[in-house]
Amino acid sequence: MKTIKPLNLKIIRSDLDHIAKARGIIVVLVTPEGALDPYARRVNKLTRGSLTRLISSKKFEEADSGQLFSIYFPERCAAEQICVVKIERRTSKLAARKVGVSIAKMKGSDEILLALGNFPNLIELCKGIVLRDYKFDIYKADASSKSDGSTLITVMTKNPEFFNSQVPELVAIRDGVFLTRNLINEPSNILTTEEFASRLEELSKLGIKIEILEEDDLRNLGMNAFLGVGQGSSSPCKLVIMSWLGAADDDSLLTLVGKGVVFDTGGISLKPAGGMEDMTMDMGGAAVVAGVLATLAKRKSPSNVVGLVGLVENMPSGTAQRPGDIVKSMKGDTIEVINTDAEGRLVLCDVMWYAQERFKPSAMVDLATLTGAIIVSLGHENAGLFSNDDWLCNEVLKAANSENEGAWRMPLGKSYSKLLKSRLADIKNVGGRAAGSITAAAFLEKFVKPEIPWVHIDIAGVAQTKTESDHAPAGATGWGVMTLDTLVKNNFERG
Repeated sequence: MKTIKPLNLKIIRSDLDHIAKARGIIVVLVTPEGALDPYARRVNKLTRGSLTRLISSKKFEEADSGQLFSIYFPERCAAEQICVVKIERRTSKLAARKVGVSIAKMKGSDEILLALGNFPNLIELCKGIVLRDYKFDIYKADASSKSDGSTLITVMTKNPEFFNSQVPELVAIRDGVFLTRNLINEPSNILTTEEFASRLEELSKLGIKIEILEEDDLRNLGMNAFLGVGQGSSSPCKLVIMSWLGAADDDSLLTLVGKGVVFDTGGISLKPAGGMEDMTMDMGGAAVVAGVLATLAKRKSPSNVVGLVGLVENMPSGTAQRPGDIVKSMKGDTIEVINTDAEGRLVLCDVMWYAQERFKPSAMVDLATLTGAIIVSLGHENAGLFSNDDWLCNEVLKAANSENEGAWRMPLGKSYSKLLKSRLADIKNVGGRAAGSITAAAFLEKFVKPEIPWVHIDIAGVAQTKTESDHAPAGATGWGVMTLDTLVKNNFERG
């Protein structure tokens, strides 16, 4: 199991004399107008006017806000590099975070001294650094030891006490995002349903109550849609329930439901071989739910949130579910299985119904790498949102926008639901080629009680990318942890 290393963060009180002794990279700030704070002036003096020459250059004049400039092996400094950031002092938190990401990409394994004075969004800049400072290389012979927060970051500030008060939340978010990334990046021969459940059990150390329902439990509950997906695999189906009750006296409860297909062959409706290796990420929704619960627990959120993840493997075999099979869901509706590769919705419909029956939530959000169709619609820039409630959907969109995690609302409606009518059963699991992501959401909507505000998030395009994303290198992104943490913070915390 890949562990998440403690954040190697050192906070010191402002000391201009320390700048000459600092090793690695020193980061200072210069405004677009060329104004230098005391830290930048100290660097300028040590390096015999190098910053003055920089800000008088055409390159600096033409550079966009947020751009970095490097001065290597500066005079009279122990550091190997001075990093000069051109940025307004009062900039947005996302602009500050973007600068942090750029610093992390540039730094290699060097130590970093952030000498940014009273820069208001210093914590967001640090967040950008730590979110980008990530590698998943444990299966490589030359695996680096410098990842997951092992780089020393020294923050020089006039008010160390205030900055220290912000660090626990920074650590909580980083650890939740990294947990999600680690789970998604794991190969499926390692992260079986049993191993996944075992790792989630470890969250009990954070004060999260863990409950695991086995196949006999699921069968007794009537979760035949869920069980049907896994009947071709030797890996057992499991439902893991993670409860964070940080505001136990409050009756407001949010449920998060995640699709946890640890590997998806498509079943009897077998996927093409090309690209099937990417189906190790088909448990991305479950990984996000786990990351959110870990974040809430680590920052001791005064909220009540229950996460439910359906863990299953979709394999072809002599016992596998067939196209044309009819199964009865926990709700009682019968489902004609037209395509066994539309398996995620069969898992989610039972888990969502169980979540509503048992916990009677104030709101419900499900996350799933549900359809390739959403990638056709939105690419890898935005997750697709579907909802029966304008308020909840707008709150998720607002949270996603505030964290620079792309999201876009997609339509629902009776005309799409009609495409799911079955000749033999109450409903079929696919509606045809047209509007594939919408009919998948429409299927799920049939298992949502009308009084429950609900958002379905299709993260197929954003959970894992071939190229680097805004906060992560290529691979698992951790999309959604920050969005849902912010959603909880804005709407479900008490006290």
